[in-house]
Amino acid sequence: MTATVDVEAMKGRMTAFIQKLQDDICGALETLDGQGRFREDAWSRPGGGGGRSRVLEEGAVLEKAGVNTSIVYGELEEAFAKKLQGEGRSFWAGGLSLVLHPRSPHVPTVHANYRFIQQGSRAWFGGGADLTPYYLHDEDAAHFHRVHKTACDAHDPAYYPRFKAACDSYFHLRHRGEARGVGGLFFENMGGDLEREFAFVQECGNAFIPAYLPIAERRKATPVTDEQRFWQEVRRGRYVEFNLVYDRGTIFGLETQGRTESILMSLPPRVRWRYDYHPEPGTPEARLEEVLRNPREWI
Repeated sequence: MTATVDVEAMKGRMTAFIQKLQDDICGALETLDGQGRFREDAWSRPGGGGGRSRVLEEGAVLEKAGVNTSIVYGELEEAFAKKLQGEGRSFWAGGLSLVLHPRSPHVPTVHANYRFIQQGSRAWFGGGADLTPYYLHDEDAAHFHRVHKTACDAHDPAYYPRFKAACDSYFHLRHRGEARGVGGLFFENMGGDLEREFAFVQECGNAFIPAYLPIAERRKATPVTDEQRFWQEVRRGRYVEFNLVYDRGTIFGLETQGRTESILMSLPPRVRWRYDYHPEPGTPEARLEEVLRNPREWI
């Protein structure tokens, strides 16, 4: 078992990493957008800790983007504590979470999260990143996966197939029988040495910008029709369904009494539910649905 002093030191190192990563990602996104700027809200949690939330709204490229860091600690409710992987009610959790909802339906939505959690005598890392397109370009999905595979291969060639499969399994809307998007990586409590896991988390976090920004740059100027915007808002409804029904990060944040506005920043600004809507067969929209029902290998 990792000594307590090592875990305490790791908390400080993780805090420094996610705050720098937040700065780097926000800077890159402001450059991508060219118009919008992030608003920062620092908040405190009554039970211990707090965070800094950064949100950009109504930008030229990003309709809504949130890049948040939080460090929270204290005591968990007994019933919720039993659902986690650690021991007892005492906990510490530090992480970065981001969700980007671009204005154009040709630019995919993207999510990423990198976290370190201690509960009692146990501590573990988790995280990942996943891509949610509205119009599927195979080369974009392949690029996103390729960058993350490279990050995995630098540490263990077995990581990418393992964490890609975990991502496909986790980001799945069981009530719809479809994936939320085209996947990426998802890992939780890898069961190894914390130093090695921290190095891997840093590799993944630093891979986010090269994995996503080239896609957004390539697609941001593609002309958009009203029909394509309608489809984007329908598909955003699936994103809302997943985050409010299944997402562990949303549940963890609410159960630990985090800042509600920061937790729900992941929700898109404009969305619609059309009763029993199905795209016309043979269309790009129908192709996306077919791929989401049958997750595939991208590289």
